[in-house]
Amino acid sequence: MKKDFSKATRLILSLMAMVGIFFLLFWLEGQKSQYGMLISVMQKGVILSIAAVSMNLLTGFTGLFSLGQAGFMAIGAYVTGILTIPVDRVDSVYYVNGMSEGLKSFKETLAVLPSPVLVALALIAGGLVAAIFAGLVGIPVLRLKSDYLAIATLGFAEIIRAVIASPQLDKITNGSYGIKAIPGFDLGNGRGMLLIPFGVAFLCIGLIVLLIKSSYGRAFKAIREDDIAAEAMGIGLFKHKQLSFIISSFFTAISGGLLAMFMRSIESRAFQIILTYDILLIVVIGGIGSITGSVVGAFLVTFAKEWWLRFFDTPLTINGVQIPLLRQGFRMVVFSVLLMAIVLFYRKGLLGNTEFSWYGFLTWPSRFFKRKKPVSATPGEGGAGDE
Repeated sequence: MKKDFSKATRLILSLMAMVGIFFLLFWLEGQKSQYGMLISVMQKGVILSIAAVSMNLLTGFTGLFSLGQAGFMAIGAYVTGILTIPVDRVDSVYYVNGMSEGLKSFKETLAVLPSPVLVALALIAGGLVAAIFAGLVGIPVLRLKSDYLAIATLGFAEIIRAVIASPQLDKITNGSYGIKAIPGFDLGNGRGMLLIPFGVAFLCIGLIVLLIKSSYGRAFKAIREDDIAAEAMGIGLFKHKQLSFIISSFFTAISGGLLAMFMRSIESRAFQIILTYDILLIVVIGGIGSITGSVVGAFLVTFAKEWWLRFFDTPLTINGVQIPLLRQGFRMVVFSVLLMAIVLFYRKGLLGNTEFSWYGFLTWPSRFFKRKKPVSATPGEGGAGDE
């Protein structure tokens, strides 16, 4: 029987961890001048964790391989950016053709709302627009399977990016000029740089976890394991596939809105297929079918690419001799080698299809260094010499 802590112990440890994380975030925000790089990497990591968990809901729990995440992130980013641009900055952003009069008057109506409320409504609006597109696109593409579904959703993402940059939508998306002057994470007095993205991520991922533990989540897993058997049990395949696709797109768009606030300015080029590949990489490294694995993978990949490995991009000279290979771009070579090592030794990802457990985390050192005694066969106990 597998050992584990009691439910009360797990709850206490989780509450202690949450309180510790909150105070760490609160302290870092007060030290942003000293830890600006760390704060920036943590912001991007938690934003990508929402996108990775959303993709894992679709791929790891429902068995649908979609590559349209960049397109839904673009929808969420542009809707959030357009709605949150200050009214007095609209003319300086849409300096070529101006903003649509109807959209501008709508923004003036929203300007009376407090900034946190406006940001929340903008993120939800971006998610809803993406969900509507997902519902429409899902009608034809969700009848496809495997690689065909991936190719169809990949094409959708590229179409969205091309439409956003088209000159016909200059008065709405500002075309190829992009959206600038997007307000960042700020609750006043310099607070909110970490509390806002982490708070939104906690809420979004928590809702996805509740969904997976519900009857709908069990239906998603049944479809993943065997869709024919699931249909024989009375599960509506198309209904549940479309529901998973819509919910995943909704939360992916919210992560795109947070990314727009993080970058403060966006262009259609920021949502190329490489963004989807990065999210897929995080899901694979963390473990397909593991929520906590996606979160851990998002932070590991982001910290490795944006911080820990930057040393390899800097030329190094010792006693007048320049160390070879250390130059711009070598960081990604080292990153690729590390990825290959992880895939070789952790073929199912760091957490596989399991979730984080306090018992496994706290007892890992003792289990790692514990040596197993050799088992010797004795007569009468099924040894090799017994016949």
